[in-house]
Amino acid sequence: MIRQYELVEKVKSYDPDVDEDIINRAYVFAMKAHGSQKRASGEAYFSHPVEVAYKLTQYRLDAASIVTALLHDTVEDTDVTLDSIEASFGKEIRGLVDGVTKLSRLEGKSENLKQAENFRKLLIAMSEDLRVLLVKLADRLHNMETLSHIKNPEKRQRIARETLEIYAALAERIGMRNIKEELQDLAFTELYPEARESIVTRMQFLREQGAAEVEKTKEVLREKLAAAGLGNATIQGREKKPYSIWKKMETKKISFEQLSDIVAFRISVDTIAECYQALGVIHAEWHTIPGRFKDYISTPKSNGYQSIHTSVLGPAQQRVEIQIRSHDMDEVADYGLAAHWSYKQGANAGKDGKKMRWIRELLEILEQSDNPEEFLENTKLEMYQDQVFCFTPKGDILAFPRGATPVDFAYGVHSGVGDTCVGAKINGRIVPLRTLLKNGDQVEIITSKTQTPSPSWERFVVTGKARSEIRKHIRVSQRTEYITLGRAILSKTFKQEGEEFIEKMIEPHLPHFNKKTVEDVIAEVGEGVISRQQVFEVVIGQKKPLPPSGVTSMLSSLSNPFRRKKAEAGTPMPIKGLIPGMAIHYAGCCHPIPGDRIVGIVTTGKGITIHTMDCETLENYSDSPERWIDVAWERDQNDATNIGRLKVNVSNETASLATVTNVIARENGNISNFKIINRSMDFFEILIDVEVRDVRHLGNIIANLRSKAVVQSVERWQT
Repeated sequence: MIRQYELVEKVKSYDPDVDEDIINRAYVFAMKAHGSQKRASGEAYFSHPVEVAYKLTQYRLDAASIVTALLHDTVEDTDVTLDSIEASFGKEIRGLVDGVTKLSRLEGKSENLKQAENFRKLLIAMSEDLRVLLVKLADRLHNMETLSHIKNPEKRQRIARETLEIYAALAERIGMRNIKEELQDLAFTELYPEARESIVTRMQFLREQGAAEVEKTKEVLREKLAAAGLGNATIQGREKKPYSIWKKMETKKISFEQLSDIVAFRISVDTIAECYQALGVIHAEWHTIPGRFKDYISTPKSNGYQSIHTSVLGPAQQRVEIQIRSHDMDEVADYGLAAHWSYKQGANAGKDGKKMRWIRELLEILEQSDNPEEFLENTKLEMYQDQVFCFTPKGDILAFPRGATPVDFAYGVHSGVGDTCVGAKINGRIVPLRTLLKNGDQVEIITSKTQTPSPSWERFVVTGKARSEIRKHIRVSQRTEYITLGRAILSKTFKQEGEEFIEKMIEPHLPHFNKKTVEDVIAEVGEGVISRQQVFEVVIGQKKPLPPSGVTSMLSSLSNPFRRKKAEAGTPMPIKGLIPGMAIHYAGCCHPIPGDRIVGIVTTGKGITIHTMDCETLENYSDSPERWIDVAWERDQNDATNIGRLKVNVSNETASLATVTNVIARENGNISNFKIINRSMDFFEILIDVEVRDVRHLGNIIANLRSKAVVQSVERWQT
């Protein structure tokens, strides 16, 4: 465990004028507060906050951040209160500790709700002071380093997945690559140990085989740059991390052998002008790979990252990825936000959190979201995706996740532009709103004051901001529909019994319905959550048998597109956009599963057939648009019997089929059909039907199969 004087000396090494007293007092305060508490590893609990504080010294953070790290668990895990922290250390430290402390009194809530509530609190705190986020990331990093001591495997998996989806994404957002990669690798080790081990083993083999080639390439680069007057350049060869390789195999749908950039070469120079000079030297010497050039210096990433990326056919006629940046850009790439401000900014450090666009957008999502879990879902969409850069007609640059559409762009400009969007031009040409944006597109949004958001937009937008705004509009429209329908139902019901319905009659009975307003009660009558008979009996104070109202029932189910599906109606329909009771079946040609973009086709004698949007069979219906139905998966659809068909090409060697089936089994997939369709001396070609939960589950299976040396290729298959 780091000792008191070691921590103080570490801070003094970069801040000689630091207030040693406050760090010493915080060290002793936290040690006494945690007392004899132990961690799951058996170590003294106090070792954890000390390690978190020491990690922050690597980023040269101010004394307030170090003190917050020492105290961050005292309020949550001991009898210490925020008032006592303020009395001992001041208001600033109280605010930082409060921001890092998890919400209490969440017993009985689901893990998803706890996670969502805690993330909401963290977001609000870090919008006020970004040092809260830095302490939280260091806290999570040390927790992940000691994760193996937790005995419950389900808890370890939950923590690891949360780390990948939230904390690694947050580290990426503020440009802290080192922490991001450490968090990803630790989570990867827990979630997919076999896939990671396979990648590490193969990387070790390549490292041994290609060490001489890497040094030769570095030497050639050094000679060429020196000849051009760039003898001051430093050159490093850097391996991609196992998780980064696995993720690329998954997203690009390629095997390990097809990766061309497992080792990237980084050239660091003094100035921006020298960056472009080095680029000219490299492009003049070697052929470039089309589509593999990115200039993040002229167009920085939203987290401040700047660099030039290019790929060339290098000295040995092999693909070589090269990154070119200045020494200052190097520091930002490694330390991100912490490279811009540290102890020198003292109490003002991090106070401009709301000025960062991505935090403002997350706060907007928070305001629009109806519940914490929805907010967390939209936030994950917003944070954790690769980006494309597009231009407004005035030349401003906006960054969006890959897969973004003009509707996402419209909401990225302003919520008012998104709400009134009726069309879009990309590079001067009118395009459908579903069109995917590409790097460098110039997008112009066409608006109309009479336009309102379409519920169908939710099915293709990818940004959390767009989705939250559309859902907000849907909720408002839904509530209006419910209230109108509820008033009509109650008026008719009371009239049939010789009573006049007056809304104020419900006011005294609001506690009975556990509602705050009369409109809340009326809306739930329209929705079908509260029955008309229940309202009549409570308000009038007597029971009267009410006749069934076929008209009311019909209006409720057909006129109200937002009507909630009742549990007693049987298994909920897994598809949105269809009339309840309509016969559906899934196309055997494309095997759609939850997560796929889908479309319904009216089929004679079969009802509705569900296809994936990229199914080749759909070409047969291009001349019959009246048969197409816009549908989507229900959000809570978790049926474990969805069939995904895979085509796998494996080496014809001992235990290769066992490797394939073991991977599928370990990922909780169930093989329902297995067929060898082609066989040669060297390879087997196999079709495998796998029962999975959704497209993400299938994607994990595919990625893990690709990590195996015996698997040459794997892809989803359509017949």
